[in-house]
Amino acid sequence: MKYQAMSEAVIAAAGGRGNITSVTHCATRLRIDVRDTSAIDVGAAKAADQALGAVVSGGQLQVIIGPNVTEAYNDFLETAGFEIGGGAVADDEQTAKDIAAGIKQGNVAMGLIERFGNISAQVFMPIVPALIVGGLILSIKNLLVNYGGMSTDSGTAQVLLAIFSASFSFLPVYLGYQLAAVMKMQPIMGAMLGALMISSSISGVEGLDFFGIPIPANDYSSTVVPIVLGVVFMYFVDRVLQKIIPDVTKLFLKPLLTMIIVVPVELIVLGPIGSMMGYALSDAVTWLMNNVAFIATPILAALNPYFVMLGLDKAYIAIEVTSLAQLGWAPIIFGFISNLCIGGTSLALATAMKGDKAKRGMVTTVAITALCGVTEPAFYGSLIERPRLLIGTAIGALCAGLVAGVFVLKEYVAGACPGLLSALIFIAPDGSMGNFVLACVVAAISIAVSFIAARVIIAKYPEYAM
Repeated sequence: MKYQAMSEAVIAAAGGRGNITSVTHCATRLRIDVRDTSAIDVGAAKAADQALGAVVSGGQLQVIIGPNVTEAYNDFLETAGFEIGGGAVADDEQTAKDIAAGIKQGNVAMGLIERFGNISAQVFMPIVPALIVGGLILSIKNLLVNYGGMSTDSGTAQVLLAIFSASFSFLPVYLGYQLAAVMKMQPIMGAMLGALMISSSISGVEGLDFFGIPIPANDYSSTVVPIVLGVVFMYFVDRVLQKIIPDVTKLFLKPLLTMIIVVPVELIVLGPIGSMMGYALSDAVTWLMNNVAFIATPILAALNPYFVMLGLDKAYIAIEVTSLAQLGWAPIIFGFISNLCIGGTSLALATAMKGDKAKRGMVTTVAITALCGVTEPAFYGSLIERPRLLIGTAIGALCAGLVAGVFVLKEYVAGACPGLLSALIFIAPDGSMGNFVLACVVAAISIAVSFIAARVIIAKYPEYAM
């Protein structure tokens, strides 16, 4: 196992196998939940073989691995003796104690923000590959139809369109499964609720009722909020039934009663409320982009690295998917700008470094990785220990964000790791290239301005190049 030595070191740094309650991962980090954060040795985790850095956030030890995080995750599970899917059972009692301690210390707001970010990562990151594939397949299909002479009625076009549809239309099923798993319920129950919502007998059907109570007609395909509300409600129903149903009948009676209780509430109350919340979100996005995009985009682009630190960037996916389903585009382009600015800043550092070729090579590698969309290795491995360089990143983000906001840059694919390799996300569904050209201009500004600003800062603080 390639990451066995790293896994052994990280297990020890996390306070030992007994201190670990669950293990997940996002695009670049191992996320290790622990019972006692005071037992974590962050320095030892950072020093582990093949680890690019480590932080403690929201009750987790997060070890930065990079693009090979899935392989590291599997090796870690095998080394620790966990099963795939997280292994240990979450310690709800300790979680409650942690929140209570946070209230006493006045840190409850930050603690809840970090916990929200961690949950968002666990729910959305396993779904992201399907969203990326679906969106990029649609872009390829549109390019072939518009510029390759492919007929929209051809079998190839229909298959490509079916891949896109499978990625997004069944989103409530994927979300239901993953959220139920994160909330320590049977994942299949969450998937079943999602499948029910997008069923042709339910989704968009007029005139339905449940024992005389009318069911509002809503199209739940590609939605996020309705299934989230439904699974959260299912969690509380599940906990009550777990306590009152005898063990001898629990296997069949608990799921039966769960669905009998949850389904009508979801279809009559929670689903319609979730749809209304989704429309309100798309309306807010539209207003933001029509009125203050030139202010919001540069500010959010400059703040994005710190959203990533808290894990809040994973929550963008809900906004992206909702916007794409209801508007046909999404405004979450500040991650693209921020990633390129981190890459430009790291590239400036790499070109300014003297002496140690191995260290310069490492910084060059993480800079290129950041330009491709994965920033944690660069951010934690080279920039965070040189905090003034982050001013250069912010300057580039503000300049590029202003241009993107004034001309309203849009993306058409949800969940893609935003960088130079994911440029297809900016090609409009009709195949027009104006938005793509704007994205190229914004990318050039992001990299060039952050690079120049970082070199100026390094000239003033030459010790950064050591």
